[in-house]
Formats: sequence, structure tokens, C-alpha cells
Amino acid sequence: MPEVIFNGPDGRLEGRYHHGTLPNAPIALLLHPQPQHGGTMNNKVVYAMYHAFARRGFSTLRFNFRGVGRSQGRFDNGQGELSDAAAALDWMQSFNPNSASCWVGGFSFGAWIGMQLLMRRPEIDGFVSVAPPANVYDFSFLAPCPSSGLIVHGLQDEVVPEPSVAKLANKLATQRTIKVAYQTIPGANHSFGTKLDDLTTTLDHYLAALPLQHPAEAAVAAS
Repeated sequence: MPEVIFNGPDGRLEGRYHHGTLPNAPIALLLHPQPQHGGTMNNKVVYAMYHAFARRGFSTLRFNFRGVGRSQGRFDNGQGELSDAAAALDWMQSFNPNSASCWVGGFSFGAWIGMQLLMRRPEIDGFVSVAPPANVYDFSFLAPCPSSGLIVHGLQDEVVPEPSVAKLANKLATQRTIKVAYQTIPGANHSFGTKLDDLTTTLDHYLAALPLQHPAEAAVAAS
């Protein structure tokens, strides 16, 4: 997990990057939860997501939003953090110009930022949103949602009530051109506590089943 420093819109940003070894490896950008509540790129859920994508052969990046860790700048209530995420994606694409596909994943606040990035960057093919805070932030901008993806939520989430996320998932799933999988994890709270292994299993199964997105298949197709 090499440490990387790249330029963001408000100064340098700190990240951890894994480069996929297969030709034209797909890329995945992972976004962390609310900085003002202690969220960093080292959050255990973000860490699990990062490694789930890396195990599938993705070139994978997680990074600290502005004002977190060694990243410069100050918290900007989402607008600046969205710009940070766009800069991170630009950085990844500069090292992976021929990537087979592009994914974004986020946890909580990071899921909200990730879905906004999805709407602004048409090259993003899919998403993974863990515990999206549908009770706190407005997700109505997903009209329509441009890409398929996975939403995962804990049934015992004490921060984001499960019915609010189920409503969001059901709304997205009504679109004919995309497929949104919604998976719940019994006994999991917002931080996934003792259910982190269950979350990892859910992510692994979803990524393994992606049609024509497998890095090995992409490598064969490119050869």
C-alpha cells in the first residue's frame, strides 16, 4: 500500500494506492466517512472496501479529504470534498489511462460524496455505497442514477435508519437501464462493529459476480 501525495484543489492530499498488475486493470476510488466525526481513509469499513477491490485486481485508491491527516485544507461541508474526490479520480486516471472500468465506493458521508461524483463523471461504471446517510443528506440528485451498483446497510444502524436507505434503494431499482443491488446485514450497526467480516463477504460476492468486469477477462479482451 504505497503512500501517495497528489495535488488537490485546496492543497496536497494524502492517500494509499494499490496498482493492479494486470493489463488495463479497472480502477476503484474509495471515500471515507465524515471528517468532523473522526472519519479518515484508515476507517475499517473503507479499509475493507479498499482490499475487496484490490483482491479483484483493481487499481485502488483511498485518500484523506482536505484537513484530515496530512491532507491540506479545511472541511468544506461536502462541496470541497467532492472536488477532492474529482482530483483523486483525475490522479488515478493519469496512471491508468486504459483502465477497463471505473468504480467509486464510499462509506456514510463518503457514500454521499461518491454518488455525487457518479453524477458528474460519466466514465464511472459502477458504485458501492455502504450505509449511505439518506436520512441526513438529500439524494434526489440521483434522477436518474446513471450506473448500476451495490448498496449495503446494517439492520441495527443507530445513525441511519434502515427504512430510509431501503427507500432510496427501491427508488433507484425502479429504473430500467440499471441494476441496484440492496444487501442488509443483520446485527450490524453503523460502524459494522463485529459484522465487518459479513460486510467483506458481501463485497467479495458482489464484485466476483460482475459481468465482463473481471480484471482477468478485461486482460484477455485487451490482448
